[in-house]
Amino acid sequence: MITDLNLKLKAQNIKLVAFDIDGVMTDGSLTYLPNGEQVKTFNAKDGQGIVMLNKAGFITAIITAKSSNVVYERAKTLGITKIFAGEKNKLNALKALIEEYNLDVSNVAYMGDDYPDLGVIKAVGLSCAPKDAIEDVRKSASYVSSFNGGRGAVREFCDFILYANNITYESLIG
Repeated sequence: MITDLNLKLKAQNIKLVAFDIDGVMTDGSLTYLPNGEQVKTFNAKDGQGIVMLNKAGFITAIITAKSSNVVYERAKTLGITKIFAGEKNKLNALKALIEEYNLDVSNVAYMGDDYPDLGVIKAVGLSCAPKDAIEDVRKSASYVSSFNGGRGAVREFCDFILYANNITYESLIG
């Protein structure tokens, strides 16, 4: 578990947690079926972390450059509050979220892994990159997960935010 006091203080300000999809919620692999349909594989434990954020009252969002039915289906399953799919300029989505929920950038956490995420990573109050994110994103993030995208990075980020806010899974489930 992350023990850095500065990161804990940042996490205590968070009201909204947003995620990229490819390379964050998935391992970045893109599988196409013969009919052209895209298949993505998600980690159930990562998803449980997002469900717990929702139960704890955090606003959750997806900001992704790609748009697919898979993204909408996953968001629906997890109870994601807001989806920005097909969003080429992710900073525009961040601005829309801040305005809609009357937040400050310090109230937003974001997890991304590649160049389209870099502006948001640098702008928000708390940012995280999966262990296998590109170097520029890892260098700019508040912290780097000990897990790769689609392999526990999202869960670690969710757990840290809950932990920093003294919210336990037991209190959310019981």
